Amino acid sequence: MTDLDQASLDDIDTSKPHPARMYDFYLQGKDYYEADEIAGNKVLDVFPTIKITARVNRSFMHRATRFLAGEAGIRQFLDIGTGIPTRPNLHQVAQEVAPESRVVYADYDPVVLRHAEALMRSTPEGRTAYIQADVRTPESIVEAAELHETLDLSQPVGLSLNALLHFVPDENKPYEIVRHLLDQLASGSYLVISHCTDHFAPEMWAEVVEVYRKGGIPAQLRSLDEVTRFFDGLDVVEPGVVTPHNWRPDGTTVPGTSDAAVSMYAAVARKP
Repeated sequence: MTDLDQASLDDIDTSKPHPARMYDFYLQGKDYYEADEIAGNKVLDVFPTIKITARVNRSFMHRATRFLAGEAGIRQFLDIGTGIPTRPNLHQVAQEVAPESRVVYADYDPVVLRHAEALMRSTPEGRTAYIQADVRTPESIVEAAELHETLDLSQPVGLSLNALLHFVPDENKPYEIVRHLLDQLASGSYLVISHCTDHFAPEMWAEVVEVYRKGGIPAQLRSLDEVTRFFDGLDVVEPGVVTPHNWRPDGTTVPGTSDAAVSMYAAVARKP
């Protein structure tokens, strides 16, 4: 075990659930603890398709990243709320299309820091970096040396905020956070968001939110209009703000997928 691993392990509170580790549980990973499994099973009890939600969201991330690295020509990526690495990671998807792609990951969970080595296995032509920082203090990300050593902010960047903003309630000013991040990026940059909604199953999602809150995890679901507001002033890429499985589907589907089963909205938009 490296000093980095030990330091990160020392900071991990395994007595309380964490959204990144619960997400790993939904994806049937192996980097969650008993508290995460208990909370995850409580979510499954009230919303049995949450594992479908997680898999569909991940598939959307792959397609959106391929679009950015391919059709949009983006070569720089900032992925905030990275979560525990599950192959293929964003940099692997981007570098498969464009090996010279540069990717900076940011997350505040020490368990992600523990896996940072996997996040930084770049192609020889590209580069990756990791920042331990909280999106609720965006300055800690945009002012980080690792960001400026890896990305050239005078050139377009793909900003990825997947399955993150529903953990940023209104009191933390999520719209202002997104605007602050975008203000640092050049014209021609892109914003990618996926966000849980209670539109399709409000009663069940109220119970899901209660499970998270009882675990000390803030959560706030948003409507289509509220998710769309994150893209104000941007040029939203077709087909617009839709359920993630309906965003440029590639023919591969997760069994059991439906709007209600997934209960998310997602979109990609360009900064003019």
